[in-house]
Amino acid sequence: MNEPYKDSDLRDILKRTKRIAVVGVSMKEVRPSFYVARYLKLKGFDVVPVNPGHAGQTAFGATVLGSLGEIEGGVDMVDIFRRSEHVPPIVDEALERFPDLQTIWMQIGVWHEEAAEKARARGVDVVMNRCPKIEYQRLFGELRMGGFNTGVISSKL
Repeated sequence: MNEPYKDSDLRDILKRTKRIAVVGVSMKEVRPSFYVARYLKLKGFDVVPVNPGHAGQTAFGATVLGSLGEIEGGVDMVDIFRRSEHVPPIVDEALERFPDLQTIWMQIGVWHEEAAEKARARGVDVVMNRCPKIEYQRLFGELRMGGFNTGVISSKL
């Protein structure tokens, strides 16, 4: 459940990633899927919000889409904010829809080994039970060992 990932591998994934589909994004600002997606957008990633329950609404300057199949062009990463049992069809759709997909990322508490193996067999990197926001902050100097931000204290991002 807690696979070891080398910091260098996670850093490489985050450096090469430009466009991220966030599946299961919420419109509620207090939900992790909202603030993680917002953070990634503020860090310069092109975030494509995906959630059929919010399709047509606007989040982070983009229209929320109902499915991965509605995304025009490709994505480098699919970041999954859904329960583990919902992962296989998301991975299947991502692999079918995006031939150049580089990474499947499953959020904290989300893992599905069979879906991960299917993605790995296609040459896609898989990260499970981790958060790209936390890893970005940790690997690029925004967090100290105790988890405190090294910048100015502020309520703003």
